[in-house]
Amino acid sequence: MPTAVSWFRRDLRLADNPALLAACDVGDVLPLFVLDPAIWEKSGDPRRHFLAGCLAELHEATGGRLVVRRGKPEDVVPAVAREIGAQSVHVAGDTGPYGRTRDRAVERALGDVDLVRTGSAYAIAPGTITKDDDTPFKVFTPFSRRWREHGWPDPAPTPREVSWARADSEALPEAPDLGDTEVLESGEKAARRQWERFLDERIADYDRQRDRPDLDTTSRMSAHLHFGTVHPRTLLHDISGSGQSGPGVDTYVTELCWREFYADVLWHRPETAREYYNAELAGMAYSTGKGAEEDFAAWAAGRTGFPAVDAAMRQLLAEGWMHNRMRMIVASFLVKDLHQEWTRGARYFMQHLVDGDLASNNHGWQWVAGTGTDASPYFRVFNPITQGKKFDPDGDYVRRWVPELADVPGKKVHEPWTLPGGLPEGYPEQVVDHAQERTVALDRYAAARGR
Repeated sequence: MPTAVSWFRRDLRLADNPALLAACDVGDVLPLFVLDPAIWEKSGDPRRHFLAGCLAELHEATGGRLVVRRGKPEDVVPAVAREIGAQSVHVAGDTGPYGRTRDRAVERALGDVDLVRTGSAYAIAPGTITKDDDTPFKVFTPFSRRWREHGWPDPAPTPREVSWARADSEALPEAPDLGDTEVLESGEKAARRQWERFLDERIADYDRQRDRPDLDTTSRMSAHLHFGTVHPRTLLHDISGSGQSGPGVDTYVTELCWREFYADVLWHRPETAREYYNAELAGMAYSTGKGAEEDFAAWAAGRTGFPAVDAAMRQLLAEGWMHNRMRMIVASFLVKDLHQEWTRGARYFMQHLVDGDLASNNHGWQWVAGTGTDASPYFRVFNPITQGKKFDPDGDYVRRWVPELADVPGKKVHEPWTLPGGLPEGYPEQVVDHAQERTVALDRYAAARGR
């Protein structure tokens, strides 16, 4: 039988996997995962832990045939293809800056063996949707309309039986010891369970409750989408087939579209992963020196003296995940209260988030910083106190993650410095005066804009 390599990357599943089906059409299939040091070594332990779980389940799903090799993909993939005499290597197209460069290098190294790209990690592949003049969309709302009008194919069928080929494999990566950190359960089966629970019980109220970090009302699918234990096309198909409609469903579909929009932006402008989308603000003044480093350390550790910020940063350290509303609050605090460059916060998130996705993470930070597409107006500065009161109205979220404030009742937890007895023991003073730093931020933005 002819043999093909199915090179798994951000598609760690057997269901709805067109690239795997394309490999099956060739004949025997060797499932391969390359533990790329350029990615593995830059990942934080929570993400490595999640990935290790995904690979363990995929190994089982392939009958123990998953081949894991460590090294540069342009060295490993051609070597494996030669070992088994493969006619082709099959992948889902990677549209990120590193993935595109890596795949071109692998393609050159494969020589006469074809690198076959089938599908992508998105319902509609980045670069597909353009304006009438064939230029990319720069604003979300018109992109969203065109995205919905374009539509997407039904999920690909799960292969009933695969003739898995054999090859020598290195050991599966061990999941790092996370101590007290608890991360989301990984793997294709866990993704299905998590998704079905959300679709059955929570999506109808998603528009009203998605901003509440004190409630477990979000889908928690971001990590699964990032690693490809489920495909967004599957989620959209399930939503359509559920017969549900209304604001909650529409809002969730819009959130999926935001993910696709940011991937499309990165496809057209790969430099914006680390450079300013809006170059006008690239000359922004930021704080430096010992005081700035101490402020960053307090932010990273959840010791700023602002309860909503501290709770969110401690959740990140404890779970490798943070509620989206809280991501915006802590990002605004770092950039506009502590006057640190958005790139620094984006890097920190990528190190610690299980669901750290370059396009969504870095363009989300640019949105908050006012430097990206559809950017929050530069003059919008999140007030961490009022945001906490609004979205954590009973204070349960803060009390869950900040034990020093566990005995402070109700909304008072968001302003513990007003308590008759002063700050509870162990909780820090505020590192800055928010009202004062808001003025400083606005002045710096105005200067950068030349006004």
